[in-house]
Amino acid sequence: MSWNTLDDMEIAGKRVLVRVDINVPVEDGVVTDDTRIRRLKPTMDDIISRGGKPVLLAHFGRPKGRHVPEMSLRPLVPALESGLGVPVSFCADCRGDATKAAVGAMADGSVLLLENTRFQPGEEKNDPALAEDFAELGDVYCNDAFSAAHRAHASTEGIARLLPSCAGRLMEAELTALEAALGTPERPVAAVVGGAKVSTKLDLLGNLVEKVDHLIIGGGMANTFLAAQGLNVGKSLCEHDMTATARDIMEKAETAGCRILLPVDAVVAREFKAGAENRTVPADQCPDDAMILDAGPETVKQVEAVLDTARTLIWNGPMGAFEITPFDAATNAAARSAAKRTRAGQLISVAGGGDTVAALNQAGVAQDFTYISTAGGAFLEWMEGKTLPGVAALQH
Repeated sequence: MSWNTLDDMEIAGKRVLVRVDINVPVEDGVVTDDTRIRRLKPTMDDIISRGGKPVLLAHFGRPKGRHVPEMSLRPLVPALESGLGVPVSFCADCRGDATKAAVGAMADGSVLLLENTRFQPGEEKNDPALAEDFAELGDVYCNDAFSAAHRAHASTEGIARLLPSCAGRLMEAELTALEAALGTPERPVAAVVGGAKVSTKLDLLGNLVEKVDHLIIGGGMANTFLAAQGLNVGKSLCEHDMTATARDIMEKAETAGCRILLPVDAVVAREFKAGAENRTVPADQCPDDAMILDAGPETVKQVEAVLDTARTLIWNGPMGAFEITPFDAATNAAARSAAKRTRAGQLISVAGGGDTVAALNQAGVAQDFTYISTAGGAFLEWMEGKTLPGVAALQH
């Protein structure tokens, strides 16, 4: 797959409409985590250094096409100025004459932030008239919001059809990493898929068994696969109505030559709380009154053996109830093993999803992975093999 990047664009003297994701946490009008803002800096620096004027299009929250004052982007201006290191002005609308005037008044070396695109009823409907209004504000369109690329909205897809369009540096890095992981990966390829439910990751599992050599299943969804094999999982989180589906996935994997690795031992407890009394048992010996809360040490050894031979790793979801000790042990051990091989240049590791990022941060290894995606839904849909409208619109 190939898409245009900033390198393909003539920027000097141009107004560059940049779709960004600055859906950041705010408390009492103050940004509490500016990670998403700081990740935009390479794109802004590139555009400004080449004589372009960045005009930011962004959404915030779910105002559903209405003007909701508490979802205004205005409070983000100080955090943007701090994170980007340039003056940022604000326009209280994102279309119309006042907005055109604000764009026309931009000083060189500055950034203009337009008001929440989702205040417009046509944004989420991909209204062609709104896309045209956006397009009148710029000469070039740059999408740097991979996390919104799975939505066909006016500011992510409609506008890309109307202007010379490209991916920003953050979007480019994300697409390059994902292409390396699933498009043309170095083999063997391993995937760790965890989380609570099989039902939320059916498309993901179905796609991965045809793309990877090893599929490591952990978390609550592993219990459903164990139950599908006739094992007793006691009071564990388990979707008993999905066992036939789990068997279908295992058959599909066997046909495709993908080895599925399930827990061979498990850490069980009778209550779900930090420091709960627990013990390790073989996977087929969970007591009726207990629940599986983590993979056991023998399973971790098997996971590490897979990672020792893998050249590419995709990770989505924890292997156990990582939020509470001691049920974070398997996730931490596997994450540290992957990080060690990545640091040694032996593994390309790409991870994404909210719980995944939290788990890798908790294990202290997030910075060691090749790429960590903060995109959530877009990351998952890419891994499911779906076409992302915001990406498709940028292709050559």
